Amino acid sequence: MSNILLQLLLIGLVAGVAGGMFGIGGGAIMVPAMVLLIGLDQKFATGTSIAAQILPIGILAAIIYYRNGNLNIKYAVIIAVGLIIGNLFGALFANQPFISSEMIKKLYGIFLLLIGLRYLFVR
Repeated sequence: MSNILLQLLLIGLVAGVAGGMFGIGGGAIMVPAMVLLIGLDQKFATGTSIAAQILPIGILAAIIYYRNGNLNIKYAVIIAVGLIIGNLFGALFANQPFISSEMIKKLYGIFLLLIGLRYLFVR
């Protein structure tokens, strides 16, 4: 498997785990990851993220991004595979008896802080 495909699958897995743990939309993870790790343009990453989440959300926005050339369908499908698997593992982890709601809240806060700092201070 090529490096880019492995990175895309990993992005989908991480987004799926966080979605299963925190109930957040995958775009909060997928878009920054595609921009910062893979180097995709912000709009291209946004369009690809929306397409990955197309069932049942995002169809109309994905069509607009596609019409404007800001969507990679192949990437979106690969990320979607990771989302399915990652959501399962995230939900399994978050629902363990030793994982409290407070811990999930703190983990989510740390995650958002790290993403925000990366966006603000790293090119």
